[in-house]
Amino acid sequence: MALSKEKKTELIKAYQIKEGDTGSPEVQIAILTHEINHLNEHLQEHIHDFHSRRGLYKMIGNRRRLLKYLRHQDVQRYQTLIQRLGLRR
Repeated sequence: MALSKEKKTELIKAYQIKEGDTGSPEVQIAILTHEINHLNEHLQEHIHDFHSRRGLYKMIGNRRRLLKYLRHQDVQRYQTLIQRLGLRR
């Protein structure tokens, strides 16, 4: 199931830097993290869904690249974001 419009708007408002911000790395990473968590729950139940697994791997790679970009641009924003999202335990 795709991300609902209401949930996406809620994520954008929670992680935006300034008003109207939808493309910052923080927002993109937050949306990807939500989709990854949802897809991970799906794959726990449907073990042999290899097409969804491929999509999951692509999302994880995209999130990894965005995190790497953010880490090189501003370490403080990176640290704050991974703490808020609960990544890198």
